Amino acid sequence: MRLYGHPISGNTHRVELFLSVLGVDYEYVRVDLREGQHKTPVFRQLNPLAQVPVLEDDGLILRDSTAILVYLARKFDAGNRWLPADPVGQARVQQWLSTAVNEIQAGPFVLRLVKLTGAALDYESARRTTERLFDDLFEPHLARRRWLAGKQATIADLACYGYVAGVIEGDFSLDPYPAIRGWLGRVEAIDGFVPMLLPAAEPL
Repeated sequence: MRLYGHPISGNTHRVELFLSVLGVDYEYVRVDLREGQHKTPVFRQLNPLAQVPVLEDDGLILRDSTAILVYLARKFDAGNRWLPADPVGQARVQQWLSTAVNEIQAGPFVLRLVKLTGAALDYESARRTTERLFDDLFEPHLARRRWLAGKQATIADLACYGYVAGVIEGDFSLDPYPAIRGWLGRVEAIDGFVPMLLPAAEPL
């Protein structure tokens, strides 16, 4: 099994985190985003969208981090702890996976990207999106629950963790959000947790 990714990519990190939690052996293949390695013809054969991560497993090629999480859960989690088998449990997880690739990408992801790379994106719009996301959804939800989608951690928590935790690198304070900070701490206490690399330790 190979994971193609970049060390400070939150999308890569959610897969790396789950593989560590599951205790699955794999080869990590670093894709140099600064040098444009993700845009080469060789990498585009793995993912025509030129994005990380990509998972390769015995001839199977998967793009999209949340799809990879689902695959890993079904392959390695026989007890359905990380992705429930019942319709309600699956739906609750799926709605947070959708949040991870929509609202989190439009808010916390953009804030971090602008501050780390100077990307020409609308920082103020992303800040407003992040405030609404945290004020209206995450903080009230987590004030009543320990985990996002159920009574225990699921891939929903792993999918949402990286860019929510990394929003501070986008110059957005989590001080007003004690429930979110508590949840981040619970994710970080999961056996097998691995942190996302700090930008200072790895150039883009």
